[in-house]
Parts: sequence; C-alpha cells; structure tokens
Amino acid sequence: MTTNEAISNAVKEFEKVVAHLKEEFARLQIGRASAGLVEGANVEMYGVTQPLKNIANISIPDPRTIMIQPWDKSAIVHIEKAIVAMGTGLNPVSDGICVRVPIPPLTEERRTDLTKHVRRLAEDARISIRTARQDALAVFKQLKSKEEITEDDVFSAEKELQVKVDQVNVKIDELSAAKEKDVMTV
Repeated sequence: MTTNEAISNAVKEFEKVVAHLKEEFARLQIGRASAGLVEGANVEMYGVTQPLKNIANISIPDPRTIMIQPWDKSAIVHIEKAIVAMGTGLNPVSDGICVRVPIPPLTEERRTDLTKHVRRLAEDARISIRTARQDALAVFKQLKSKEEITEDDVFSAEKELQVKVDQVNVKIDELSAAKEKDVMTV
C-alpha cells in the first residue's frame, strides 16, 4: 500500500461518516413530518425483519402527518409495533387501510434536547474521522519502518491527510450548525 492509497481509503471513510451523519440528522424529529422518521423502522413479518420502506408506501399528506400504506393490509399491526418500538415517541394510528403517524409540536425543552443530540452526533462523526486518520497514520509509520518511504514522504502525506481531515470537519460543522438552526426554528 502506498501513502496515496492510504489517504484515498481514509477519504472514503470520511465520506461514509458524513453520509451516516446526514442519515442520522434526517431521522431526527423536528416537528415536521418526514419519511426519514419512520422509513428505517424494522418490521417483522412472516419471520423476516425488513425496513418499513420495503413493505409500504410512505407519504406526507400534510406537514404534521406521515401516512403509511402497506402493500399487504395484514402488515398494519406489525407496522404499528415497529414504529412504537423505535422509541421516537411517535404514536401511530390505524384505520384498517393505512397507518397515520401524527407529529406532535416540539416544546422548547425538546428542542434543547434535540440540539444537544445533534452536537453528540456531530462529535461522534468527528471521532470516527479521527479514527480513520489514525489508521492512515499507522500505515504511513509502517511504510516508514519498512523503509519503503522517506521521512519527507511521511511528512508530506501527513500534511495532505490533515488537509482532508480539516475539510471534512468543516463539512461536519456546517451540517451540524444547519441542523441546530433547523431544530431551534419554531
């Protein structure tokens, strides 16, 4: 493995971390209906667990309601259980044909808690970035110990890697700030 390959692998990890952070932010309940709040719910049917989006159509008829229309009407009970089991505080209501999930308005206390959660998710992402950087640095040291690269190569590779880390951290900060603003907006 070369230093460029190690940096490339680290950048791929950085991209995965940012994509995961975006998914986590999409799942946060911020007072508006979003399919992302429920589409990942694991529904157990016929002895198989699968995401809700694989067994039903999810739509947003108004800003405060998520409507789930299962392709198999016998899935309604399983869908309700899966949504409650997610632990998001959402209470699904069934009419026999579809499941409606009303989104309650956020209180100031809940908004503050969500902001703290956004910061925790962003910090977890930064920790993952640091871990990927440490893995790349270990590769650099290994190559140096095998005398496959020089001290100058290690220095320039570390510098290039740090530039990539800084770029990703800025991206995480931007995503976090935007989500915090979104959460605190009434």
